Amino acid sequence: MLAPVMKKNDKQAKLLIGIFSVVVLVAVTFLSKFTLAVELPFDKHIFALVNALLNATVAVLLVAALIAVKQKNYTAHKNIMLTALLLSVLFLVSYIAHHLFAGETKFGDTDHDGILSTAELAVVGNTRGMYFLLLATHIILAATSLPFILFTAYRGLTGEYADHKRKAKRMWPIWFYVAVTGPLVYMMIKPYYS
Repeated sequence: MLAPVMKKNDKQAKLLIGIFSVVVLVAVTFLSKFTLAVELPFDKHIFALVNALLNATVAVLLVAALIAVKQKNYTAHKNIMLTALLLSVLFLVSYIAHHLFAGETKFGDTDHDGILSTAELAVVGNTRGMYFLLLATHIILAATSLPFILFTAYRGLTGEYADHKRKAKRMWPIWFYVAVTGPLVYMMIKPYYS
């Protein structure tokens, strides 16, 4: 096993993880309600593509980290997981930027007028329900898992490996699901970007 890289201080960790998680949740929720009327010198939906690529990369890293830890390559596991965490922070920044600059896109709105006509709804059919189910589970799990993922990482960094392993067994599949469904959501909504 690796030596701890940080000193254990559960009280401070809980406070910092709690504050960070609430700030992220409030920022994502609040800022997604606003759109900045700014003309960008590039396609504003590039942020959505970046989000999908970051999520896909995190999914690959999660698998690589799982393989590394199963092979008892703890240094590689730690480095891969820290990279996944860093990319997830970059995702949050890009996600907020996309919503601030691009606003909301309605699934099925082929004429980009912000209104779903009967004809548009007929074209998408049951796909719309599948999209919203995928989107809802993605958002709910992403929002609720953040503090648990951070606390799992904290346990690993403080060298509390038994607790880290127990928490990781629960959180890995959830984080992986969020990372995989992000690009799927992107691919489904991309045709409706204006």
